[in-house]
Amino acid sequence: MSIGTISGGSRQPDAGPYPPAAGALRRAASTLADIIMPPVCAACPRRIGEHDALCPACWRGVRFIRPPLCDRLGLPMPFDIGGRMVSPLAIANPPEYQRSRAVARYDGAMRRMIHDLKFRDHTHARKLFARWLIEAGAELLADREAILVPVPLSRWGLLKRRFNQAAVLAGDVARFTGHAFVPLALRRTRRTASQVGLTREQRRINVRGAFAVPAARKTTLAGRPVVLVDDVITTGSTARACARALLRAGASRVDVLALAIVTDGLVSSA
Repeated sequence: MSIGTISGGSRQPDAGPYPPAAGALRRAASTLADIIMPPVCAACPRRIGEHDALCPACWRGVRFIRPPLCDRLGLPMPFDIGGRMVSPLAIANPPEYQRSRAVARYDGAMRRMIHDLKFRDHTHARKLFARWLIEAGAELLADREAILVPVPLSRWGLLKRRFNQAAVLAGDVARFTGHAFVPLALRRTRRTASQVGLTREQRRINVRGAFAVPAARKTTLAGRPVVLVDDVITTGSTARACARALLRAGASRVDVLALAIVTDGLVSSA
């Protein structure tokens, strides 16, 4: 199934069979809900025909990442030479994690939706995000033993924002796929400065040693593959620091799954 077939808002299949009367009641309730709260685009206020979807204009504004990709960094490659490809950037500075995958580039409608989730508490795009993540991360989620772990916020960040958007995303993916979800497998050991505006090297230093696995969670992680979930991959510094902590705690492998990735200045380098 391609991103194009699920991102327009196709509904999840019912969890199981319902008696005719129950089905009719559910349809009536859904119709009433649509009247009270008509479906709107997940990225703008424009009314559309169904929930959990994008209007055509916003749909065109999402630059989905599709093959060919760098197998390690998940960055789009300029051409396909066949088989597994690794970018020069990944060869020169290989990450601690095995693979990373992202749904789209961090711009346009995707940037707006992520900002709405992080800073405006808008959660109406959650089902859409979960479907996109499941498809983009199909290779990573193929291992049924994989544990989903969100990138943690600091206590101050959690207090200020009131929720961890990475945990919301990871929890939704776990609910749809049945993977184990361990929201407290990682913690921040110290408060870090905002990464916004920092150079690649400054970001690396800022998060160095900032994550650890609590002793109580090490048994859960031991020998298990981990899919680390975040909203945006910028330079990969946070993902690398998290991966180091998870691997030290005994994880067999760490992959990274995100809604978006910053590609400005990186695609040409790759």
